[in-house]
Amino acid sequence: MSQRDLYEVEVAGLTRHFPLFEVAPGVRIAIFNMLGDTYVVKAAAAALAERLKSTPADVLVTAEAKSIPLIYEMSALMGLPYVVLRKSYKSYMGQTISAETVSITTGKPQTLYLDEKDQALVNGRDVIIVDDVVSTGSTLQGMKQVIEKTNGRISQVAAVFTEGDGDWSEVVALGNLPVFADDNA
Repeated sequence: MSQRDLYEVEVAGLTRHFPLFEVAPGVRIAIFNMLGDTYVVKAAAAALAERLKSTPADVLVTAEAKSIPLIYEMSALMGLPYVVLRKSYKSYMGQTISAETVSITTGKPQTLYLDEKDQALVNGRDVIIVDDVVSTGSTLQGMKQVIEKTNGRISQVAAVFTEGDGDWSEVVALGNLPVFADDNA
C-alpha cells in the first residue's frame, strides 16, 4: 500500500486524519468518509442537531450513501423522520421524482430518486437537507430540485463540512475543508 498524504481535521471535538486524493490534475481534496466511524457519526450528528434545534422542520433528507448513518443519528436525536434519495432506480420504488447531479468524487452524472413511498413525507413539508460534505454544490442542487418538485420547503441545509472557497453561507456546517491545488495546476 502506498504512503498517502493526510490532512488533520477536528470533527465535532474529535481529531481525524483524512487521506488526500487527486480529483483533477494537480487538485487534491481531503476525503471525509464517516462510514464505520461511529464516534464521528454520533459527535457530528449531536453537534448539527444542536445547531438546528430552532429550525422549523418536518423531515430530514439526504442522498445516499456516506451520510446515511449521520441522518439516521440526527433523526433519532431530533425526533424527525428521514428520507434517503437513492442513486439508482429499483422497481419497488414506484413513481419516483428525480434530478440529475454530478458529484466531485465520481465525476460522472448521477440521478437522485425520491421513492414513491417517501413523497408524502416531503410534500408540503419543511425540509432540512443533510450531507456529509458540500463541495461543488452539485449534489445539493440535485437534492433541492427533488424537494422543490415535491413541493417541499427547504428550511436549512446542513453538512459536517463544506469544501473549498465557495460561498457556503447558506450551509450550517461544522467546518470547512480546503482544496489543495499544485502551483502549476
